[in-house]
Amino acid sequence: MRLFVQIPCLNEEATLPMVLAGIPKQIDGVDEIHILVVDDGSSDRTVEVARALGVEHFVFHTRNMGLARSFRDGVDYALQHGADIVVNTDGDNQYPQERIADLVQPILHGEADIVIGDRQTKTIAHFSPFKKLMQGIGSNVVNFAAETDLPDAASGFRAYSREALVRLNVVTQFSYCMETIIQAGNKRLRIASVAITTNPKTRESRLFKNIFQHMGRSAQAIMRSYIMFKPHAVFLTLGLIFLVGALIPFGRFLVLTWMGVAGDHIQSLILGSAMLVGALLSIALLVISDMLRTNRTLVEDALERIKLLQYAPDRQLDPKVGAAQDAARHPSLAVSAEAVEAVLSRHDAGGGGDTSEAPIAREHEVDESLTAAAGSQPDLRESASSH
Repeated sequence: MRLFVQIPCLNEEATLPMVLAGIPKQIDGVDEIHILVVDDGSSDRTVEVARALGVEHFVFHTRNMGLARSFRDGVDYALQHGADIVVNTDGDNQYPQERIADLVQPILHGEADIVIGDRQTKTIAHFSPFKKLMQGIGSNVVNFAAETDLPDAASGFRAYSREALVRLNVVTQFSYCMETIIQAGNKRLRIASVAITTNPKTRESRLFKNIFQHMGRSAQAIMRSYIMFKPHAVFLTLGLIFLVGALIPFGRFLVLTWMGVAGDHIQSLILGSAMLVGALLSIALLVISDMLRTNRTLVEDALERIKLLQYAPDRQLDPKVGAAQDAARHPSLAVSAEAVEAVLSRHDAGGGGDTSEAPIAREHEVDESLTAAAGSQPDLRESASSH
């Protein structure tokens, strides 16, 4: 059982030593614990501090890409290096790292696919009453959208199983927290909570400028994810509202017609017609969104299968072994040993070094080159034409 603890960092040289010191060195049921630092364009000594403290795994962003992208790239790196469980924590030492052992227990025991640390926001001293209220309302909205019952949906202290990460796809640019819960709930993944207490505040959040910006961007992410999975609930409701809005002025105009005074109330027909057009547009959007949802389901199913091949254990150490295994499973996708060797030689000639510290983009580049090499094989073209 291999556990990766990933730490997204943006100029965290002051607090990173405290975070690393609190991460357990041994957990019952876990064979290996690896620490991954995702450097999101830091301009201070974050990376140097991490190296000095023994961190061996890094993902680098040349500029700030945001929390969602850092999470996604970190997960990609961890899965490529054989992670069975990925724990996400923050570089500002907000969360109690010693509770990682408790956080992963439901996954180790097969009781959950995702575990979220419940910060018990009502007890956090530096949270204002308004922020505590908004945290509760936000969690209720997420629970409604995801059909879950989580006390702290915004917490970033989380543990994910390998299977859960293969099924989840982060598309938002702001924060992955809300989106992954809504996806997990609608994909029927098991989500559990573990009560924790947060550490004293070390700095202001860099994710948002103020609480209103956070509320707005979180609401946007929630609505987008909700429509993605439940378009019927949104557009059917809108259609019914517009239809009722059309029937009322139409009915009023009909009554006025019976009374013989309809000529002075032509605005009822105008309003009713506008509402009827809105109802028809809602129905059209419902049909389109339903087809898009079907297409998205098929794409995600294909993507899940691709991930299972990409993150297969036999591909994690030696790409040549992975290519050989792929050829055995799928003869139509066979890549010659010479092609693999040529691709690896090209990349090795472009710069060596420890692959555990290389930017994740380079690993993707190798995979794309192998795919191109596969495309040049005659048997692949023949197989494609036969299908």
